[in-house]
Amino acid sequence: MYNKLIFKVTEEYDNKKAIIFLKEKCGLSARMITRLKKIPNGITMNGSLLRTVDYVKSGMNVEILLPEEEMLIEPTEGRLDIAYEDKYFLIANKPPYMPVHPVKQHQSDTLANIVSFYCSSKGENYTFRAINRLDKDTSGLVIIAKDRFCANAMKGRTQKTYFALCHGFLDGSGTVSAPIGLLEDSKMVRHILKDGPPAITHYKSVYAGDDYSLLELQLETGRTHQIRCHMASLGHPLIGDDLYGGTLDYISRQALHCGEVKFVHPVTNNMIEVSADIPDDMKRLIKTGLTV
Repeated sequence: MYNKLIFKVTEEYDNKKAIIFLKEKCGLSARMITRLKKIPNGITMNGSLLRTVDYVKSGMNVEILLPEEEMLIEPTEGRLDIAYEDKYFLIANKPPYMPVHPVKQHQSDTLANIVSFYCSSKGENYTFRAINRLDKDTSGLVIIAKDRFCANAMKGRTQKTYFALCHGFLDGSGTVSAPIGLLEDSKMVRHILKDGPPAITHYKSVYAGDDYSLLELQLETGRTHQIRCHMASLGHPLIGDDLYGGTLDYISRQALHCGEVKFVHPVTNNMIEVSADIPDDMKRLIKTGLTV
């Protein structure tokens, strides 16, 4: 079985080589194009085989056949909060305390396991490809691409907005531009490291109180523990994040939620904007306030 993608040739690509159209307009990698060549009629234009050396014509449709893939993750029945779904993507609102992928300690209770069950129940079959990855204790939106093309096309093209509760009074907005790396002798904890990979976090205060502040954050880079590390470096660790100096007195996880995602759909070219409300455990802290 195959999934078919259709791309209309626009004026700017009229009479250009197919390899240029396939890479620039369709977003196909050289590796994927090589794979498609091995599939009978894997790439066609208006029903005729299209070779990479051929020229495309404005107004014609280029069709690509993507082989159906298997979901190789053990299915587990469970609640799946679907924020958005179409033929190409599934966006789930992940609860806190749930890993995204199976790991040694969590083989059957992850988001991937539940998506596998859901996928099977609908008679669909695709590899689990999470475009963005959240820590086990971070809640919020996870984008899952249903095929290799969409996964490749989405790299670096997603805008995500996080919401966090941090300790102390933090008003206004700002940017933290500080490289991050592993703390010496640690396999998990990050810290500001002069020679580490660059990391940039933008934050804006939604509410600032004496005891805590609610922040809206966006990332230019996607380093592990970036928000947690950067906020701790400002002296405002996330509430519940004992790994970076926060207290567990009010919540048993870092108070961090991926609340909005936005991207241009690589197939339809529509702007997709999806949001997920702040979860109940963070809402309770906002409603009742804190006395730190």
